[in-house]
Amino acid sequence: MIDKTAPDILRIAVAQLNPTVGDVAGNLAKAREARADAARQGADLVLFTELFLAGYPPEDLVLKPAFLKACERAAEDFAGDTADGGPGFVIGTPLKRKTGTHNSIIFADGGKILAERYKLDLPNYGEFDEKRVFQAGPEIQGPVNFRGVRVGVPICEDIWGEVAVCETLAESGAEILLVPNGSPYYRGKVDVRHQIVIRQVIECGLPIIYANQLGGQDELVFDGASFAIGSDKTLAFQMSQFEETVNVTTWKRKNDIWVCSDGPMSKIPEKEEADYRACMLGLRDYVNKNGFKNVVLGLSGGIDSAICAALAVDALGEERLRAVMMPYRYTSKDSLKDAEDCARALGCRYDIVPIFEPVEGFLHALTQLFEGTKEGITEENLQSRARGTILMAISNKFGSMVVTTGNKSEMSVGYATLYGDMNGGFNPIKDLYKMQVYALSRWRNAHVPPGALGPSGEVIPTNIIDKAPSAELRENQIDQDSLPPYPVLDDILECLVENEMGVDEIVARGHDRATVARVEHLLYVAEYKRRQAAPGVKITRKNFGRDRRYPITNRFRDRG
Repeated sequence: MIDKTAPDILRIAVAQLNPTVGDVAGNLAKAREARADAARQGADLVLFTELFLAGYPPEDLVLKPAFLKACERAAEDFAGDTADGGPGFVIGTPLKRKTGTHNSIIFADGGKILAERYKLDLPNYGEFDEKRVFQAGPEIQGPVNFRGVRVGVPICEDIWGEVAVCETLAESGAEILLVPNGSPYYRGKVDVRHQIVIRQVIECGLPIIYANQLGGQDELVFDGASFAIGSDKTLAFQMSQFEETVNVTTWKRKNDIWVCSDGPMSKIPEKEEADYRACMLGLRDYVNKNGFKNVVLGLSGGIDSAICAALAVDALGEERLRAVMMPYRYTSKDSLKDAEDCARALGCRYDIVPIFEPVEGFLHALTQLFEGTKEGITEENLQSRARGTILMAISNKFGSMVVTTGNKSEMSVGYATLYGDMNGGFNPIKDLYKMQVYALSRWRNAHVPPGALGPSGEVIPTNIIDKAPSAELRENQIDQDSLPPYPVLDDILECLVENEMGVDEIVARGHDRATVARVEHLLYVAEYKRRQAAPGVKITRKNFGRDRRYPITNRFRDRG
């Protein structure tokens, strides 16, 4: 039953912010600043995101009693702020209760906590592992009376799963649903979220406001893009993607239905721009949140190191990147020129450190042990490991984080050297296949993404994009000597990794059976390398590590 004395206008601020996991005091300060901003804009209520005070996902921090106490103390302190007569709020925090440790929200107004609500449907797939640390709420709890308006607050997965939380809230008198989320980015995720919410609106008949976290947290990037779907199943408002913001939206009651009369309608970036900005945000937050002043990478004259250099300058600024060319006897004149041109275009520091002496020193030291053997991959890997050692020495000496530059195609089939080019702290292109690296490089040469600190124009020389990719570890080497052409390899890998397709299915797409079987074998035997690889931004539906967890010891092969 609608309270006839309730207001007919409700101004709801959505705080799409970038918290840091474990920084409870910092997250509380950020929440207070956002609430003050929302108050200046005339908001009645502020909606924060899932587990905001803890940062999301907090993982096993939730098992630490001191952490839980710090989060609850912050929640109580923040609730006390609402005694000032300003906006109330909904904010996420972990809470330990008799029924267990819950992924929760508190609803506060008038200087006190009006209600607590606990997440019912705990995700336990892909990148999510909440059943490890949380207990599900014991039951669906009804809406909260906020200044005469009955507000339901399902939490993230509560609207994704099969539990009828939204429908039950509608049946118990809710007028509008506010959903705090920690929904990570993958390509096309915004459309997926819209469809999920539309499905729930059809079921419950209520408008739904979907607030999503922003920022990088280890491999995950939270892209924001908060929005609402009205009870008529249309998009009521759309906030920006990859940008921290507090937007106040105005809702009016018309014929007992809440309708959004004022809110942003931001354009969502297309796929190349979205992927690039996700990589940029993930790198920026990993570096800054972990306290690195600057970064260093090996600039080889190849496409992967070039796009990583562009991402680093865009994310951090030219003054925070040191690019190092480490030539050996197989380094071509083109690569030397291309690396220098790339560094010059980006405006970053560029050093040349030849590796002839260290490589020859290793070979000399091993002469007796290697006597009577043929030169091959071992000698090639010594070059990569010499480069990795130099980059790590620069890191140790100057406190710079090493940016790793291997793409998903290479990491899939083990075309990378442990303790060599795999050295580093973070890899912004770890989840991009080779052909996607090319696509994003072309896109970046034609566009400067919002928030980028790098220059406009061609920052990745055309010659780098056009030439055949090569590790340059032996004379006249190109990647296709060891691997199928990248368009073929990437399609097979996407079938195997993202879609878990069988060999017969992949062959039916037109691929050679022997090639598919070989790629599958390489994928499995490279698992031990991936376990030791640096973390990197998740871009696809199934990245290595969080989403795809295969055994290292594994004799299974799909024989069809």
